[in-house]
Amino acid sequence: MLHVVGDTRVEKQAIANAWSGVSNCENCGIRHLALFADLEHTDFELIHKPIVEVEKKAGDRLYGEGDQGQFLYTVRSGVIKLTQYLPDGGQRIVRLLRTGDVAGLEVLVNPTYEHYATVLRDAELCQIPRDVVERLNRETPRLHNQLLNRWHTAVKQADEWLTELSTGSSKSRVARLVIGLSDKVDNSCYLFSREDLGAILGVTTETTSRIIAEFKREGSLKDLGKNHFLADLVRLQNIANEN
Repeated sequence: MLHVVGDTRVEKQAIANAWSGVSNCENCGIRHLALFADLEHTDFELIHKPIVEVEKKAGDRLYGEGDQGQFLYTVRSGVIKLTQYLPDGGQRIVRLLRTGDVAGLEVLVNPTYEHYATVLRDAELCQIPRDVVERLNRETPRLHNQLLNRWHTAVKQADEWLTELSTGSSKSRVARLVIGLSDKVDNSCYLFSREDLGAILGVTTETTSRIIAEFKREGSLKDLGKNHFLADLVRLQNIANEN
């Protein structure tokens, strides 16, 4: 993987090294989650352009709807939101991408991106040239199978999004989202801005703020500061099950 840094000389050398060093993908720490999970050593020899590791800050945009799709992105860490804008000027976040997810899969069948992809939480991503993926897709069945799995996962996530986050009362939807964002080991949860939470759930910012405040009062969420919370998952699951 190539890590982008500020020094032009270092960057040029890193790019040069990437042409022969792309097999470092084989040692990726999240390879079991990533797009190249099933590739074998000989498959990596087919990669003819460098795969660049980039760092993005919260608020940075990866690409916009209608932009020419030159790259796919594997999320190594952080959170990316995929947004579509509504005819009335509003926005709806249609999916969140986290570690192991792939942004921009649609450019393998269409020339342009279908969403606005924006960083919600500081992220590290692998930027993969589209024609690298297309070549591997043609020449190794292992990537083809992985791509089919990725498409299936994307469709499944979209279905779950509609079922879990677009049905029921506003309070139950907020509870489901908090549960989905919570760490299942320590029950901690980092929430996004109230505007983003509302755009995910299809409710107003005011409604989201009111419900979060209610969760804090009743003990479902304990505020740890800077949008970091300790979640009472039992309480929240009871709320999520309500109509």
